[in-house]
Amino acid sequence: MLKIFRTSACDLGIDLGTANTLVYSKDQGIVLKEPSVVAVLRHTGKVLAVGEEARAMVGRTPGDIAVLRPLKNGVIADLDVAQHMLQYFIRKTVTSRLYKKPRVIIGTPSINTEMEKRAVVTAAMQAGAQNVYIIEETMAAAIGAGLAVEEPSGSMVVDIGAGTTDVAIISLGGIVRSQAIRIGGIEMDEAIIQYVKRTHSLVIGERTAEAVKISIGSTRVLRQDEARLEVRGRNMLTGLPGALMLSEQEVRLALAEPVAAIIEAVKSTLEGTPPELVADIIDRGMVLTGGGALLRGLDVLLSQVIGITVSVADDPLTCVARGSGKMLDNLKVLRH
Repeated sequence: MLKIFRTSACDLGIDLGTANTLVYSKDQGIVLKEPSVVAVLRHTGKVLAVGEEARAMVGRTPGDIAVLRPLKNGVIADLDVAQHMLQYFIRKTVTSRLYKKPRVIIGTPSINTEMEKRAVVTAAMQAGAQNVYIIEETMAAAIGAGLAVEEPSGSMVVDIGAGTTDVAIISLGGIVRSQAIRIGGIEMDEAIIQYVKRTHSLVIGERTAEAVKISIGSTRVLRQDEARLEVRGRNMLTGLPGALMLSEQEVRLALAEPVAAIIEAVKSTLEGTPPELVADIIDRGMVLTGGGALLRGLDVLLSQVIGITVSVADDPLTCVARGSGKMLDNLKVLRH
């Protein structure tokens, strides 16, 4: 688990993700990475835990406690809970002795409407931010991945988050063409849950499905002696505890639909891109960011289908937060 640092800096870049929130400080880099999860009392709405502590309660709470994700598909679904979560994360990374209201840059999916973006700004302001600026996640991810976004040539980034996948063609510091779909890591987990339920009559939880995806998830055959993983849950037929050995091939089948949707979004974005920029992308290739970029074999599969070089960014999980943080030195651009 990432060590939490406290900083006196009053500028923060935040990747407010559906699954995880990352906070970047100009002076110290990534200072916080915690699940975007909040535990509350159902009858009063009182916040009991946030982040890692709340995630540990998933699937284990009594009836009077609800464990909530205040964001769904990159959109704030519960403004009050999101405000509490942001306030907790901001204050956890800023020393109380030298506390000043921070200027905050937040990366949001391009699919968000203006109303949804205003909800993000409102939550951050109520959480204690001095000023709040919004940057599209694909632009932040491209900057965090080290792409030369200000050059007069095309760069392509595919940011696969927990709730959304954002595809963008960037040139001269702007997004020329983009597309976003509400499919990401959580939908992949749900696909695994539904496959195991449908095929083996076993009900497994979100955390188990995520562990399966991370351990043996892939998009193509990577070796002859493929691994198998034991998964445990509740047998739908007997209602009793059950277990089975799940193979990599089965997980590939489970993930086929969300992976196909991501590939289609990439193809659709390229189809409407000016030819000159497509030529640039053929030379430069495509860069994958976000947690979904770590799905084994996805880069190779995309390269085979699209016909261009595909690479995974260094530390893809932190690209949006790092890119947002780097824009702290270019606030005039964001204001514009």
